[in-house]
Formats: sequence, C-alpha cells, structure tokens
Amino acid sequence: MTEPGEQTLPAPSAPSSGKGGGRAGRLAFLVLLLFSASPWGSPPLALLLGIGFGLTFPHPWLSESQRFSRLLLQASVVGLGFGMNLYEVIKAGSSGFLYTAVGISFALLLGTLLGRILSIDPVSAFLISVGTAICGGSAIAAVAPITEASDEQISVSLATVFLLNSVALLTFPPIGVALGMTQQQFGLWAALAIHDTSSVVGAAAKFGAVALAVGTTVKLARALWIVPLALITAAVRRSKAKIRLPWFILFFVIAACVNSWLPAGRGIYSFLYGAARIGLTVTLFLIGSNISRQALRKVGPRPLMMALALWAVVGVTTLLLIRAGIVH
Repeated sequence: MTEPGEQTLPAPSAPSSGKGGGRAGRLAFLVLLLFSASPWGSPPLALLLGIGFGLTFPHPWLSESQRFSRLLLQASVVGLGFGMNLYEVIKAGSSGFLYTAVGISFALLLGTLLGRILSIDPVSAFLISVGTAICGGSAIAAVAPITEASDEQISVSLATVFLLNSVALLTFPPIGVALGMTQQQFGLWAALAIHDTSSVVGAAAKFGAVALAVGTTVKLARALWIVPLALITAAVRRSKAKIRLPWFILFFVIAACVNSWLPAGRGIYSFLYGAARIGLTVTLFLIGSNISRQALRKVGPRPLMMALALWAVVGVTTLLLIRAGIVH
C-alpha cells in the first residue's frame, strides 16, 4: 500500500534532472518552497503557490518532488503524534469506525452507479470511487496494480481526485466557520469528506488544534481500510499484486504514546510537533507543484462530473448527519 498524500500526477515530458524548468523555474521553485516553510506560509496558501508554480513552469525536479513529498508527509504525520494525547486518539479513532465503514460502502456503491450512468469505463470509475471513499491518491495508487489499470486511467483518476481535494482544502475551513461548526464537528467532517490525508490535516490545522487531532486520527483510521479493500479486490480479480501496509500510522500511535506516558520530554515533543506542521505545509506546496497543464488536459468532462457528483453527495450527506448530531 502507498501512503496518504501520494498525489502524483504523471507528466512524462517533465524532466527530473533539475534542468527542465530553466533558471527562472528553479529559482521560483526554491523561493516558494522557502516561503511555504516560513512563518508566513499556511497549508492553503502553500497549496495555491504550488499549483500556481506547476501551471506556470515546467517542474525542474518532478520525480524528486514526488518522492520527497511522500516521505515528508509520512514524517509529518508521525510528528503530529507528538502533540496528541493517546486516549483522545483512541476515542476519536473508535468513534469514527462505524461512520467510516458505512461511508466507504456508500461511496463505492454510488460511484459504481454514477460510472455506469455516465458511461465511464469500470476501472476508472472504481479508482475514482476508491479515491473518494478512502484517501485520495493513496487509495488509487494502492488498488491500481490490482485492477491492472493503464497509465492513462491512473493519471485521469489521480488528476480528477486531486483537483477536488485541492478545492476542499481551500473551501472547507470557510464553510465550517460560516456554519458555526465546533472543532470536533469540523475535524470529523474533514476526515470523512476530504479525499486525501494531506488536505484533511491542512484544513483541520487551519480550523484549530482540536479539529486537527480529530481529523488526523479519524482520517488515518480511514486509511487503514485500504488493506481490506485491496485484499477483497485482489480476491475478486484473482490478482497477485503486492499490498504494502501503512507502517507510518503505527509510528503515529507510538508518538502519541510517548507524548502521553513520558511527559519529561515535552520540550522536545513540542519542537517535533511544530516541525511536523511546517513539514505538512511544505508537503502541500510540493503536491501542488506536481500538477501540470498536461495533466489537467487529460481530465475529461465525464470523469470530472462523476467525481464532483460523488464528492458532493458524500460531503453534503456527511455534513447534514454531523449537524443533526447523528454522526458525532
């Protein structure tokens, strides 16, 4: 299994040697990267800057950026564990278990139906549904080899989910404020309705510390569902593709244990937690910079319509259930 945040959009024409973007592209990339890591950077702003860069310049370090963003996100998620209480983590994870199971099943069934209505090929429809139901690009990348998806199908699915994931990071916090949601409510909504872990954490961090704790924990618990889904898919398709386990989630729990049981190191934990939040912001810039005009052109109207309709139903339904107190 791949890790949350692996929103890599194929762009074969972009070189990875550091020469393709030219001097201006390399300079712009480094300046924006440093700004994202500065006190003036924020998750939504970093993502916008990354997208702006990706649409303006050929990426000078595309493959390196994709690999580093994946590793940095893992490290950042683990670092966030040093700022969380183990008992709150267990409470949030267990309370979201039933909602996650029902939500994933609903999203997969609805996605299958929408794919048939819009005449989208079954593999692409399944990848988009999985990405919406569980955790964005990570889920797509995990099940794609099992479904024997082509590069084109993977690219379109990733690009489609990535676009909506970016929209969610930018729009969810203002919506939460406008509706007067509590931090508990917003963290749960973000975890259940935003595609990818990176944007869930980014949106929740923007909303508040409690929202961050709830959103991160519930989303990581949600990401674990990739394993049974991948196994079921492999069994149905009789595939022997290897399934990788999300070990970094275990390290997140260990970090929360250390923070809860060894208070003597609070000074170090505070530093690691702060560094993790900066790392997350930089991750979002890197993810945004990976999108290109070439990748966007691959997204046809029907896959985008399907993904938008599916996401709208999931997001609005989840929001209504949370506001009604049914999901809490």
